[in-house]
Amino acid sequence: MIKRIIEISNPSYLHLKNKQLFIEQNHEIVAQVPIEDMGVLILEHSAISITQPLIIECQKNNTAIIFCNEKHLPYSTILPIAEGNNLHQKILKQQINISDPVRKRLWKQIVQQKIKNQASTLEQFDKKYSYLEQLASKVKSGDVGNLEGLAAQYYWKALFGKKFIRNQNANDINAVLNYGYSIIRAMIARSIVASGLHPAIGLFHHNQYNGLCLADDLMEPFRPWVDSIAYQLHQENADVSITKEIKIPFLDLISKSVEFKNKKMPLMVSLHYLMADLKRNFVKESKKIVYPSL
Repeated sequence: MIKRIIEISNPSYLHLKNKQLFIEQNHEIVAQVPIEDMGVLILEHSAISITQPLIIECQKNNTAIIFCNEKHLPYSTILPIAEGNNLHQKILKQQINISDPVRKRLWKQIVQQKIKNQASTLEQFDKKYSYLEQLASKVKSGDVGNLEGLAAQYYWKALFGKKFIRNQNANDINAVLNYGYSIIRAMIARSIVASGLHPAIGLFHHNQYNGLCLADDLMEPFRPWVDSIAYQLHQENADVSITKEIKIPFLDLISKSVEFKNKKMPLMVSLHYLMADLKRNFVKESKKIVYPSL
């Protein structure tokens, strides 16, 4: 079953009753949703109150809770501790103990897939992309030559023009990109936890203040999918900003049909198979991680 993304953007009182989310506004119940149907709960207004029993029930059902800041961008995420998974300790040890060669091989494949997807995005909009295909074929173990960085320099200028600067703090199209990335990041983090892996133990990203290093690693090839949506929105309106309407295509991306190992399935479902692939690499049952394609 495809899980739902519930976004609350008005002052609300959120509480639990009969294992359902009850949304109360102005002392009236305006909606109720079974917790088991939810994949992500996005809280976007500063005047939202949420009860602890609701938070706990969301965690029991592996529902990620995202808190947004004053710019309407996701700022923090609550994820469950996978204590209910009997294999969690064994899986965690395997994740911690993977060798550097395995780690570097996986990062090479992730970078290659990201660059290939960037090339596909440029091709989609009739822009020159052959340079990126060449770079993808030259990525070495651990991306020691930082071809990911070289690809980014070319990619952003080719997609948005020579004057474009990728700035995570800007309020222009960059903010729209950030919103899309944060949705993908949360969904991947949710799938990581559900699989028994730990989201803080990354392959490439390592930061003691970042609890989602592995999610940041695994989301890289999905970024161009967000870029494609953002570019189309930017073409329609050069001054595009984050609105309720603008968020819809990014939220819809989660249920978008993708192809994974010759099978069609929603993106959200494919993420669980992606995690299974990753774990097979950790125990040396596989030497390749396969990503879904559009």
